[in-house]
Amino acid sequence: MTLPVEWHRLVVRGDARGTLIPVELGRDVPFPTARVYFISGTMAGVRRGFHAHRALTQLAVCITGSCRFLLDDGASKVEVALDAPGCGVLVRPMIWHEMYDFSSDCVLAVFADGPYDESDYVRDYAEFASLAGAAR
Repeated sequence: MTLPVEWHRLVVRGDARGTLIPVELGRDVPFPTARVYFISGTMAGVRRGFHAHRALTQLAVCITGSCRFLLDDGASKVEVALDAPGCGVLVRPMIWHEMYDFSSDCVLAVFADGPYDESDYVRDYAEFASLAGAAR
């Protein structure tokens, strides 16, 4: 079985003057949002992430530029490209994720349903694989 990728579309508005993508918390993100953070300035060849969350759900949107995600549920892996600001990928709990292939102008916005909590992170892949296997 292949890991299903959950894409989420944002409303893209625009005209000859440019593009506007409104994000109203509580409406445009498919879960209550407690935190928003941005990743930028990632140097060529650098990979980020290397973790899963026990409970946190996130929506990752590439505001400008592009990057790639590896998503892994412990049974299957899928790689996706984020390269359009009107479309993001949902990262559910217990999905190992890595981000890479950042363009020099990449700004990745992440909407999260909870505050930062170090105890929610699973940073060791062997531990993740064990937990993911036990959940099946």
